[in-house]
Amino acid sequence: MAVDRDHVLRSAAALLTRKSTATMDEVAKAAGISRATLHRQFAGRDALVRALEALGIQECEGALERARPDDGRASEAVRRTVREIEPAAALLAFLYSENQLFEGEEQNEGWARIDDRIAALFRRGQADGEFRIDLTPAWLTEALYGLLASGAWAVAEGRVARNDFTHMIVELLLGGALRREES
Repeated sequence: MAVDRDHVLRSAAALLTRKSTATMDEVAKAAGISRATLHRQFAGRDALVRALEALGIQECEGALERARPDDGRASEAVRRTVREIEPAAALLAFLYSENQLFEGEEQNEGWARIDDRIAALFRRGQADGEFRIDLTPAWLTEALYGLLASGAWAVAEGRVARNDFTHMIVELLLGGALRREES
């Protein structure tokens, strides 16, 4: 019987976003396969996490395409972006906490593409006079990632209602990023 790699990855993502310390045995059980079968697909936890990273990049790039960050007012584009990323937020929160993804000199080029698109959205908002210019686009991008991860953890632990995810992230981020009229 052929193993559905996508099913295994999504099962692993679902488990690891709830329990980041899950063992490979637990991942195999969640996917409905043996540990040996899992090991044939992924040589170890590092290989599994790297495959989950590729899935996370794919999910984020798809979300950005659907969000159309170059269209309309920048603040509305931020709202659409958060709404579209929300289904992948738990996976992103898990990946955000995986130190091994950030070791070494080179950033995965997929994350670099995503960073560039999100930073461009914040730059556009600044150029249009909608966002503060004293906060760099790189900082606003990192703040968005941190809020997405925190929001995903809060939802997963039942401290925040899933329906409030987008609203709370966008309001907090934009409430700090919007340019205020000088008094």
